[in-house]
Amino acid sequence: MNLSNFLTLIRIAVIPIIVLCIYLKSPIFGWTAFILFCLASITDYFDGYLARIRNEVTNFGTFLDPIADKLLVASVILILTSKNIISDWETIPALIILLREITVSGLREYLAGIKVSIPVSRIAKLKTLLQLCALALLILSESISNLAVILYLGKIFLWVSALLTLYTAYDYVKGSIKHF
Repeated sequence: MNLSNFLTLIRIAVIPIIVLCIYLKSPIFGWTAFILFCLASITDYFDGYLARIRNEVTNFGTFLDPIADKLLVASVILILTSKNIISDWETIPALIILLREITVSGLREYLAGIKVSIPVSRIAKLKTLLQLCALALLILSESISNLAVILYLGKIFLWVSALLTLYTAYDYVKGSIKHF
């Protein structure tokens, strides 16, 4: 166990608290969910960064980090959808994001079985950043009810991240297809 793996485990452990805080209707819980989500999102960057600079990359961390990311994003998308913060047309980018994550996870599992690795592109990192920003804004939008700009900005980021999600999914499939 190292610091990077500990950060990844903390990111997973905080997910139920974030979901519960989003579910509760008080602005204090909304702010708590927002802050915890932002902190969890930041650990996504720091766990990998610390593992690389400290030369502590482990099989456990390599396995668990992408799962932690997907659990965080999927949980928040689902709870925001259940609360109608993500609703109507915004369910389309949310669905695109979830379907891409399932598809890419399957591809990664297949490629790992044949000892092939496709590196994460800069666009994929930007996609993740925009997804996390979109979800953070959507979480916050419920706590700042008189600022509709937060909600609309979150929805715009959600759509932009979905478009990048489609592009990165295509890029990943294209890079994988020669291994079938």
